[in-house]
Amino acid sequence: MSRAVIDVCGRQVDLLESGEGAPLLYLHGFADVHSVKEIWLPFHEKLAQRARFIAPAHPGCARSDENKDIDTIEDVVFHYLEVLDALKLTTFDLIGTCVGGWIAAELAVRHPEKIRKLVLIGAAGLFVPGALIGDVFMMAQPEFGSSYASLREMLFSRADDANALEMFPDGKGELEDEVRRYQMLRLSSRIGFKPPYFYNYALRNRLHRIASPTQIIWGENDKFVPRSHAETYAALIPNAQMKIVPGAGHSVHVEKPAETTKLILEFLND
Repeated sequence: MSRAVIDVCGRQVDLLESGEGAPLLYLHGFADVHSVKEIWLPFHEKLAQRARFIAPAHPGCARSDENKDIDTIEDVVFHYLEVLDALKLTTFDLIGTCVGGWIAAELAVRHPEKIRKLVLIGAAGLFVPGALIGDVFMMAQPEFGSSYASLREMLFSRADDANALEMFPDGKGELEDEVRRYQMLRLSSRIGFKPPYFYNYALRNRLHRIASPTQIIWGENDKFVPRSHAETYAALIPNAQMKIVPGAGHSVHVEKPAETTKLILEFLND
């Protein structure tokens, strides 16, 4: 794994990269590299064995500079178009999870010609009547002053999941992890803090523009982004397939890395 801080239009962007081969761009979510951890998780390591795996940190996350001009998802999309220019990426495979999945979908509807294959994992971004995305901002407030059980329950299949406890421990965790969690919430509040949360009404009417084969991966017990969002993505994106991972919650790539990676590699290599 190599780490670099690249210049993008005068802003610093933190970038992790591993592997060789066709470029695979990864946009992170809440329980993830850049938003909690500094290095690859098992999921990322497996994918980096098969591709040139590139993971930038969102604006204001990890070591990336905060961009105070960002107020909407559109601003984030233009930021990533500038990142692609800096990396000289013209066509690539794209994976996004959680908020990163939302950004990936927004990129794909605007520039379908850039994306060879698209994978959305627990992606936010849609407004589905009667199935609102959860209030992660409320859950991020510790209960009884120190318990993050409700946040773990929202982002994982169980509050006592070992990965959940390691990433979102009760009380104070590792300082660097705490800072990254705060940074991710801060960025998310810029683009998603307006009930209903993490949505763009216009996105669902643009999904027909996605030209790449698309895989929708969802945890069976996702309590943050309901399964009906996966079904909506799969119904409105041409040439999309939906895969449900049993026993996993929202952070399916963390809870079930082997199963999730197997699905993705089969799809990318098909």
